Order: sequence, then C-alpha cells, then structure tokens
Amino acid sequence: MIAVNIVCVGKLKEGYWRDAIAEYSKRLGAYCKLKIVELNESRLSDNPSEKEILQALEAEGRMMMPYAETKGAYNIAMCIEGTQLSSEDLAKRIASASVSGDSTVNFFIGSSFGLCDGIKIKANLKLSISKMTLPHQLARVVTLEQIYRAFAINAGSKYHK
Repeated sequence: MIAVNIVCVGKLKEGYWRDAIAEYSKRLGAYCKLKIVELNESRLSDNPSEKEILQALEAEGRMMMPYAETKGAYNIAMCIEGTQLSSEDLAKRIASASVSGDSTVNFFIGSSFGLCDGIKIKANLKLSISKMTLPHQLARVVTLEQIYRAFAINAGSKYHK
C-alpha cells in the first residue's frame, strides 16, 4: 500500500476543519497509509519585511526537507504558480507514481506565504488548487478531498460520479 504524507505548516485551529480532515483521513485508510505532518509555523511580526518572510520560508523548508529527500518519494508542491489538474489527471499522476516504483507521495503545503524555493525544486509536480485565493485551512481540506477522490477514481468507485 502506498504511503501519502501531507506535510504542512501550522495547525488547524477550528474544529470543523479538523472534523473534515478526520473524515477524509478515515476514508483514505482503505487506499493508502496516510500521515499528516503539521510543522510549526514561523513567528513573524505584524508587518513582516520581505527578508523576514524569506527567512521564515527557509526555516519551514528546512523542516520539510527530510520528507522531500525521502528515497522513493513523488513530491507535489502545492503552490499558486503550479499547474492546475483535473481530478482525473491527479488520479493518473498518483497511479503513475505508484507504478513507477515510488512508495510515497508527499504533498507539501506551506504557510500563508507559500513554500520555499528549495521544496519547489525538489517537487516532481507543482500543483495549484485554484487561481482563487483560499484560506490556508480550506486548501488543506480541499487537497485531502482531492487525494481521496483520486484514489476513488483509480479504484473505479462511484464517489467521483
């Protein structure tokens, strides 16, 4: 069974986001070994400078890097400049990673300031959920739902209909 890691910055504060994550995590248990890794968000001033933001992104990137450098991992960086895919195309990418011998698929979700360049460079795919701006917590739920949908598509489930 393939492993899927959601490597993200920050914790979900509201119960309804945690409930949604718990539901999709439970559903994904039939398809993969899911692990959600919540890394500490860098503390920034109320009006951070570009330098402060870059330093925070680099610090967060250092915490993510062990996952990005895992042998046999297919890395997906969730970033605004990434490619937008249909659910079917994401399903094909996940299936292809598994068939090509990758034992893990990592999804990297940064803070509200994004991901550091080092993580993006390690990515096999840069993926964007939407051109619209979404709350960070909602983006995490949407990503998890789309991962579940991808596995359901690959399994021929009626969920995608």
